[in-house]
Amino acid sequence: MTGNAPAGADAVAPSPAVGRARPRPGEVIRPRPTAWQRFLQHRTAVAGAATIAVLALAAVVAPWIIARSPIAVDLLAPFRPPGPGHPFGTDDLGRDVFSRIVHGGRYALGLSLLSASLAAAVGVTVGVATGYSGGWIDGVVMRVVDVLLAFPAFLLGLALMAAVGPSLANIVAVLAFTRMPRFARLLRGATLGLKTAEYISAARAAGSTGGRIIFKHILPNCLGPAMVFISLDLGAIVTSLAGLSFLGVGLQPPTPDWGIMLTDGRKFLQTAPWVALFPGAAITLTVMAFNFIGDGVRDALDPRSIR
Repeated sequence: MTGNAPAGADAVAPSPAVGRARPRPGEVIRPRPTAWQRFLQHRTAVAGAATIAVLALAAVVAPWIIARSPIAVDLLAPFRPPGPGHPFGTDDLGRDVFSRIVHGGRYALGLSLLSASLAAAVGVTVGVATGYSGGWIDGVVMRVVDVLLAFPAFLLGLALMAAVGPSLANIVAVLAFTRMPRFARLLRGATLGLKTAEYISAARAAGSTGGRIIFKHILPNCLGPAMVFISLDLGAIVTSLAGLSFLGVGLQPPTPDWGIMLTDGRKFLQTAPWVALFPGAAITLTVMAFNFIGDGVRDALDPRSIR
């Protein structure tokens, strides 16, 4: 034995974890990054979040920073090209395209977030409850979900909107209804995998009720997949909202909606392309930003990304 080490130190020293190298003298062991830190390291996700934040902020403060009303008609200034006074030009009725796009962000972002939240709330509840209970209830509910999944979400939403009629409440309800089955199927699968885990069996043996197991053990472990799916699904909801308005069953004129602006501007693609170009760019930018955020959330919450 050398140095001042006590006798038997080698026998009682803990062995290093399997697959983990013994730290060298003076080496600093850094803690693993949190999910938030991993998200901030995802550059495209941060860029997407910044883009959505700018669009949301502009939509909120639009009445105070933009003097022109998005529905104000000026028949003396139709089809003015982008330039001073009208950064994005004007449409066939002389309405300022920039003002309509900024105000339209209220509907694109607000209705999409509301629809996604409602779809997630209902889908998570249905998926976790049926997955944990099992039996004939799970069989009946999942067969209904399978029938709904057999229809493309946009076509199902189009048919429902044509049946119930356009209104803000109907749009949110229909978009949420068409996205809900995917949440239910995803969360049911996650619940089926969790409810057979050993710690769930231990909780049952300790006397925990089904509700306590769901809210304390299963639901917290299902929130990660649900958050990833919400962030990835928001882009599809923005596209569906614009598509419904484009086909005339969503928001109605003179509402400054990007889908309405597209359907108005398609008639003037040869003479005034900016009328459709800028709302199309706004939709594309928003969808790409949400997709980037979804990729970042998925990588941040993926346990395999932890080093």
